[in-house]
Amino acid sequence: MHLRALVFALSAAAFAAPPAVDTAKAGMDAERLARIPARMKSYVEKGTIAGAVTLVGRHGAIASFEAAGYQDIESKKPMRTDTVFQIMSMTKPVTGVAVMILLEEGKLALNDPVEKYLPEFHGQWLIGQRDEKTQSLKKPSRLITIRDLMTHTSGMGDYPDGIKDLPVKKNRTLAEAVAIVSQRPLEFEPGTRWLYSNTGLNTLGRIVEVVADKPFDQFVVDRICKPLGMKDTLFTPPPQMYDRIATVYNLKDGKLSKADVDHYNRNSKFVRASGGLFSTASDMARFYQMMLNGGALDGQRILSRASVEVMTAVHTGSIKTGGPGMGWGLTWAVVRDGEGTLNMQSEGAYGHGGALGTYGWVDPKKDLVGVLMIQRASGGDAAERNTLLELAGTAISE
Repeated sequence: MHLRALVFALSAAAFAAPPAVDTAKAGMDAERLARIPARMKSYVEKGTIAGAVTLVGRHGAIASFEAAGYQDIESKKPMRTDTVFQIMSMTKPVTGVAVMILLEEGKLALNDPVEKYLPEFHGQWLIGQRDEKTQSLKKPSRLITIRDLMTHTSGMGDYPDGIKDLPVKKNRTLAEAVAIVSQRPLEFEPGTRWLYSNTGLNTLGRIVEVVADKPFDQFVVDRICKPLGMKDTLFTPPPQMYDRIATVYNLKDGKLSKADVDHYNRNSKFVRASGGLFSTASDMARFYQMMLNGGALDGQRILSRASVEVMTAVHTGSIKTGGPGMGWGLTWAVVRDGEGTLNMQSEGAYGHGGALGTYGWVDPKKDLVGVLMIQRASGGDAAERNTLLELAGTAISE
């Protein structure tokens, strides 16, 4: 871990009081909000999650902030509101904001070709035809751009066979990993389809490193986390934080078992711009509130209002993306039409989840932010997420 990030993490108040809850200011019904921890407790009792932290904020006030179940089942350690989680792909919009910061400094543009900053992408190929035994290559009709990476329309596929285990082993640097994936042919013509791409988001992180002349993780801490007071958000937790990190579980045949993963990201060389952050519910709520406020929070401006508007608009048109009624902005999933509102999100609401079940969203029409933190590596569905979305949406009283 970089020294500056470590000093920042350790010098912050380690046991700061949780944010004050003001249900009345939030204009929400306390009785209805009480259904949220009750339902999360029911999932714990059912054995589909070990525990959860939920947070709902509206009108800039915290309406509900609850912990249920266990941070670690084996030791019966209770979940706490300041428990730290691996937020996985909730990292992606943070990476997107890092890119937009550099755009606002005039250092890059969204339509710039990736090879302008990463020469290893020069001469990239596209898969033309393929069958079980052979495939043909051709040149794409245009170069992939930063915008393509941010909307998952670049055509960049998964990690090649030689480094498929990179997210687990974490034995390559971000620069090395991106250099390798740059040599893999695209899956389709840029801008014509949607394919969720971790390699594309890591490429964005590498562009940030090159343009800012600073390691990606250090840039995120210096330019986003520290100004926003996100004291527990970082890529490599120090040992002093281990006691607060939630255990990751698998769900198989209706039973939870401890997952065989590196819970602390020790000895990692790989800074995953696609999903490497650790954070807390309250820290992520501050990030979402900054977006809801048009790019600023508590006197700290991270982005201009114009950048927030561009990031959270639908940029994928009629292309089918990751879910019914959803489109894609710049690193944000955005509710595009009525089909996406069935879980009580408004059209124009935006958010992102993570592979371990975490989720966060911003609903500008409701002036609302929400965060769900759980740690489940496999099995289960989106029941906990949908429950929080629905109960938060229906608890608005004015």
